[in-house]
Amino acid sequence: MNRNEKLSNHFTFGELIRSDTADRNGIDNTPPDEIIPKLKRLCDEILEPVRLHFGRPFRPNSGYRSPELNRMIGGSATSQHCLGEAVDIEVAGVSNYDLALWIKDNLQYDQLILECYRQGEPSSGWVHVSLKENATDNRSKVLTYSGGTYSNGLVA
Repeated sequence: MNRNEKLSNHFTFGELIRSDTADRNGIDNTPPDEIIPKLKRLCDEILEPVRLHFGRPFRPNSGYRSPELNRMIGGSATSQHCLGEAVDIEVAGVSNYDLALWIKDNLQYDQLILECYRQGEPSSGWVHVSLKENATDNRSKVLTYSGGTYSNGLVA
């Protein structure tokens, strides 16, 4: 698939597989063909609704990660990024807490994690959202990750 090919109205294949770390280290971060429909689903069911609601263009921070890339950055061995089921996002001018809260209240997801957010610093951290292939498998689990610890719910 061409990196410039659109997976949805506003998001390209290249944006969902982009990784500066992979580029710097010569890692091929191209997913197997069976992952591409999952990336498209993330675009359709997570990224596009976020863009529409907030009315601002943004680029995902991290989408698909090859197992090699995931190991290099110290990602979880069970990371949904490696399955094409997760994306990390921020929207310029929108508090990451507010972004996570809107997703929690308006979208279907497996896990929603507000990561490394610091109260009083709206642009700190990022929002991790995962979505399973089979909708009935989605757990709607909401977590906050800060200081090496996970807490249930969104903690500002």
